[in-house]
Amino acid sequence: MTTTSLGQDARTIGLVGLAHGSSHFFHLLLPPLFPWLMADFGYSYVELGSVVSVFFVVSGVGQMLSGFLVDKVGARPIMFAALACFALAGLIAASAQNYAMLVAAAFCAGLGNAPFHPVDFTILNKRVSPKNMGHAFSVHGISGNLGWAAAPVFMAGITSWTGSWRIACLSGAVLALLILAIVVHQRRWLDDRQACQPGAKTVAATASAHAQEQNPFAFLALPAVWLCFAFFFFTTAGLSAVQSFSSPALSSIYPQLDLTVTSWMVTGFMLCSAVGMVGGGFLAARVQRLERVITVFLLLSGALLALAGTGWLPGAVALAVGAAAGFGQGLAGPSRDMLIKQAAPPGATGRVYGTVYSGLDLGFSLAAPIFGWMMDRQQPHWVFYGAGIALAVSVLAAGAVGSNVHRRRVQAA
Repeated sequence: MTTTSLGQDARTIGLVGLAHGSSHFFHLLLPPLFPWLMADFGYSYVELGSVVSVFFVVSGVGQMLSGFLVDKVGARPIMFAALACFALAGLIAASAQNYAMLVAAAFCAGLGNAPFHPVDFTILNKRVSPKNMGHAFSVHGISGNLGWAAAPVFMAGITSWTGSWRIACLSGAVLALLILAIVVHQRRWLDDRQACQPGAKTVAATASAHAQEQNPFAFLALPAVWLCFAFFFFTTAGLSAVQSFSSPALSSIYPQLDLTVTSWMVTGFMLCSAVGMVGGGFLAARVQRLERVITVFLLLSGALLALAGTGWLPGAVALAVGAAAGFGQGLAGPSRDMLIKQAAPPGATGRVYGTVYSGLDLGFSLAAPIFGWMMDRQQPHWVFYGAGIALAVSVLAAGAVGSNVHRRRVQAA
């Protein structure tokens, strides 16, 4: 690997990571503002929660469709349009006068979020050298976690500082425009129509011609695609439990811990996950059977979450154990993304990633009411047990995908 190619890879990885971080940031454009929105408009948590559901429904449906668009017109212009949608969402939220305008803001943010995984992975797969691909997936995952971590601090902090949630939304719009300006200025490093890997142009042309000869929906008949979809659905269901309910659930199990303290479990989980992704990038670049990495670390993560929910540990230890579970999920992340790359047929990268990652949105949409029902039934332990079970089920899907990829390699050899 030459210094020049390393520098090119680094620019592409950094720009994709920056854009991906913004997509996770806009997942949480409105939720941190719920207390202020309730005070100003008198909405309930159910009504505001429905606004969030609009985001994930639009994102999930759009993600499946955007994969086809990315394969047809290229990833770079879709990235620019998505960032523009985020800016529009911030502007609509800042000027919202009623519930319909908040729904419109969520719709625009979901529309912007929809294409990011097909866009990001198409650019990374075509422009980053194979030697650095594991690190590329690692940075991609870390940037998403940092976007999640930054949004509550940014939105609530500006609102508290200025006394206006509208200024916070406007600031979010400005942030999206700033990121858009950066990626447009550096657009040469995001050109997925000009692959940089040795021999990639020939491979890409062959794959494109092959894809045109086949039905564009043929990839949907591949079991590996739906196994990957199931994998994302269940891992995201577990993550939804942590993000939305682990703090009040932990406070119920350990009454000596108030919500101010237990909220640090979510922050700790995300930070541990980001650290784990750094190591996961090295593993993904060196390990042949990626599903084994995924199995070991996701089972470890699920076991730690279940242990935190037993009530057997001292409160502070349970909080630390729950946060440490993020490390296992982070270590598995880059191997997960690399496994999907290996399972995708030639010429259908965008469509495969769009379909597979829509499982993420569906997982968020459906898991939240299920875990909320558990909390309403005074079963906080099952928030952690359920998250652990979801991760264990996801391992079965990952193992099946890995076996399929390994079998194809053996047959090709």
